[in-house]
Formats: sequence, structure tokens, C-alpha cells
Amino acid sequence: MSQENVSPPELPVVWRPRKGRVVAYGFAGLIVVGAVVLAILLPPPFTVVDKVAMVVLGAAVAGVLHLLGRCRVEADETGVTLVNALRVHRYEWPEVLAVTLTDSEPWAKIDFTDGATIGAMGLQGSEKERTVQQVRQLAALIRERGEARDDDGHGGRAGDDG
Repeated sequence: MSQENVSPPELPVVWRPRKGRVVAYGFAGLIVVGAVVLAILLPPPFTVVDKVAMVVLGAAVAGVLHLLGRCRVEADETGVTLVNALRVHRYEWPEVLAVTLTDSEPWAKIDFTDGATIGAMGLQGSEKERTVQQVRQLAALIRERGEARDDDGHGGRAGDDG
């Protein structure tokens, strides 16, 4: 299926990886439960402080895994939000130029009019065909909404004559 044949999805839409979330939150839960069980079963000479520290460490690791599990790309009527592990980026549609996904990259990349190219961790290449379809949907939205509008509201890239 070519990109041109994909119609834009209904807005708002959220794209997020399945496998990455299952792995991140699965391990986070396992680590927290393991830390609590270990803290309960720790024999003397471990103190209450040691046991609390064990649970806090498990919660901290789970927090880092949450940062990976929360990654997503959201599109609404006004623009795109990229929620990556450490940062959230918000761009209006006229600022979005293109989305690309190559086999050698772990996730899709989105190009913006300010010259920035930002990895979209919510569109992970490891999910192959699912991510290809999501990237095609986002590309269709960019074609429909992402081009800079001229003063009379017509589409066209900045600097285009038509």
C-alpha cells in the first residue's frame, strides 16, 4: 500500500507502541513486587532502613521504565504532541514538514519548519508493519494539515507559488 492511498485517521488519535509498553510496565511491576518481597524476606542484620531503601530503589527503577512506557505520538485538530522518554514536544500543524521511518532507525523521525528533526519514540520500528501503517497515517495528516497556510487560507509550502 502506498502512502498516497492511506487516508488520514479521525482526530484526535494517539499512536503508541504495544510491545514497548508491555515490556516496560511488565518489568516495572515485576521489579516493584520483587523489591517488596525481598524487603519482607530480608533477614537480620538488615534493618527497616535497608528494607525501605530496597523498595525505594525498586520504585525508582519502575519510574525509569514508566518514562519508556509512556512514549506516544498524539495528533489533534491543532497539531502534534511527541511524548518521548524525557521530553514532551508540541508543534502546530503548519510547523510539521514530514515523517520518516527507515529500517536502520529504532523509531520514526519527524521534521519541523524550525529545522529540528525529533525522534518519535511512540512510533517504534520494532513493530514493523503496525508502525509502517501508523507512519503512513501521520504522513497523510501532515499532507492534509501540516503544510503552511498562506494568508487566504490555502495550502502550500512557504515559498511555493501555487
